[in-house]
Amino acid sequence: MTNCIETKGLVKEYKTFTLGPIDLKVPGGSIMGLIGENGAGKTTLIKSMLGIVKPTAGETVLLGGDPDRAKEDIGMVLDDCFFSEYLRVRDVETVLCRVFKSWDKGLYRDYLDKFGLSGAKNIKELSRGMRMKLSLAAALAHRPRLLLLDEATAGLDPVVREEILDEFLAFVSDEDHAILISSHITSDLEKVADYIAYLHQGKLLLCDEKDRLLESYGRLVCAREELAQVDRGYVVATRKSQYSTEALIRHKNDFKRTYPRLTVEPVTLDELMVFVVKGEKA
Repeated sequence: MTNCIETKGLVKEYKTFTLGPIDLKVPGGSIMGLIGENGAGKTTLIKSMLGIVKPTAGETVLLGGDPDRAKEDIGMVLDDCFFSEYLRVRDVETVLCRVFKSWDKGLYRDYLDKFGLSGAKNIKELSRGMRMKLSLAAALAHRPRLLLLDEATAGLDPVVREEILDEFLAFVSDEDHAILISSHITSDLEKVADYIAYLHQGKLLLCDEKDRLLESYGRLVCAREELAQVDRGYVVATRKSQYSTEALIRHKNDFKRTYPRLTVEPVTLDELMVFVVKGEKA
């Protein structure tokens, strides 16, 4: 299986923030979900991969080549709609069909219908959610092999989000296509992502298969006295209240065998993030 995205030692330095170094691989036929709190560096990472911002160090290989050569096969949706507000929705087609040789007019119009977008509307009249739909329609209409999406489902209602997630799954049904999507809606990523990469303060803390992550970690709720008896090698972070303590546990199955009387519950991606960001490190 070939990698559709591979970064090696990718770094972007600003005066008050440094991203990286990031080493990341997204295999063909897969969806990688990029999670992290606001300001963690998700948008900077995607823009660095695309060459929109110039990395300080390192490299990114997209579809086996550099971003300029691969642009025909890359679709992107960034947090901000990059089309002029004074264009009409139908004018986007006029512009992009000159940029992409593989532009499919019929497919673009199908997505406009699916997303409830009128071609006659000016972009400045669209809500944030509708602009995201427009960006996604434009990204898919030239039949790319790779999608890089920054909060692409933000502002969309649950029904449309579900339809878009189905589109994503269909998109990666062969090993020649892949998606990297950053999102705060971690429940969406739990549905469709094959891999999860967790950024915190510019550093890549976790990057693994989603199912293996969720299977490896668990949430322990117990009394402080009980936690004090637990081998600290299992404990990633803790959160204490007046009456009990919660702990993020690694090696969940091994922990259950070692401490059969303690109850470990499944952990969500949201809970993983909260423990890492706000929990007290073990």
